Amino acid sequence: MSGLTIQNISRFLRPYTPPSWAKVISHIPQYTVELANKNTPIHQWNLPGLPSEFKVGIKRDDMTGSTLTGNKVRKLEFLMADALQNNCNHVITSGAIQSNHCRAVAVCSRQLGLVPHLILRGDQKSVEELRCEGNVLLDRLCGANIYLVPRKSPYLTHVLPRMENLVQTIKQSTGESSYIIPVGGSNRVGIFGYLSVFEEMMSQGVLEDYDDIVFACGSGGTAAGLCLGNYLTGSKLRIHAVAVSDDAAYFHDHVTSTLREVGIQEVTSEEILNVIEGHKGQGYGISTQEELDFILEVSQSSGIMLDPVYTGKAVKGMLYEIQNNPSRYKGNRILFLHTGGVYGLFDGRINTLLSQHGTKHNQVHMWEEIDKPPV
Repeated sequence: MSGLTIQNISRFLRPYTPPSWAKVISHIPQYTVELANKNTPIHQWNLPGLPSEFKVGIKRDDMTGSTLTGNKVRKLEFLMADALQNNCNHVITSGAIQSNHCRAVAVCSRQLGLVPHLILRGDQKSVEELRCEGNVLLDRLCGANIYLVPRKSPYLTHVLPRMENLVQTIKQSTGESSYIIPVGGSNRVGIFGYLSVFEEMMSQGVLEDYDDIVFACGSGGTAAGLCLGNYLTGSKLRIHAVAVSDDAAYFHDHVTSTLREVGIQEVTSEEILNVIEGHKGQGYGISTQEELDFILEVSQSSGIMLDPVYTGKAVKGMLYEIQNNPSRYKGNRILFLHTGGVYGLFDGRINTLLSQHGTKHNQVHMWEEIDKPPV
């Protein structure tokens, strides 16, 4: 059972007023909830391998929280408000085993007195095979109800029907209502998360200080919010989404559909968003040795932690395009939006690389005697 009460609902909900340039949008949410640490900082980034004629800054949306870190919490401020407004006691969503989105849903559900249900796609053949690493550790610490399904289960035909069945099962067994959040929180409600971030970046001088914005694109929600904000404000920034799953056609279709759902009929995704393909490597969530080496190089040279699923691939792709295809960008002042994902570093895949004896990445030394050098 959840801890949801009328008092909880009124305590958490805050009236939402969109910026003046966003009032042409339909289906504007009435409420939001306060989950994220706002006004995440922007600073210059000493990115290794960057050509001298380029300047790269970084917006630290990996600092929106601790266990709620990353871009997902921005969308969840509106999605969870919608769940509360609709008197839902349970929240149901889906993602990969190490889904940042599912972890954020689990954490904020418990903070708001709701019960999280996560349908996770993976290769496990039994519940005993699910280990307590990375995001899964936090999922389980929150007591999330976890349902394992095959990794390649299509969302529309295999995952969504399960979510809908779960709604009915919960209703029949508890009498309580459930709220379904799509993968990544990417829908017409979640879009307001990154419309709000665009407003935040405007106040931070991004329109004057940068020519391009680049970020990792996994479900399309962040892309939809940013390119719509850029369009509605008349900003001349160029918005780039580095695809870490699927392809440009999929993301353009998703973003255009979302634009139509919020009443924007006059433009398409292709006109206001550049999707950069060719950098998802061997596939979503699969890391190559080169990608892991790049993550380590960036962290050891700049102190910025990238994750293997999203930001690691996106930054590597951004840098490749700067070096090999600079005309893709509008100018030479680029802002990378760090969308988080740090808990993905704790899933074990990078451990061997860090602990391998004799490599440049392993900086652990024994120092047994004070008068002798360490070895």
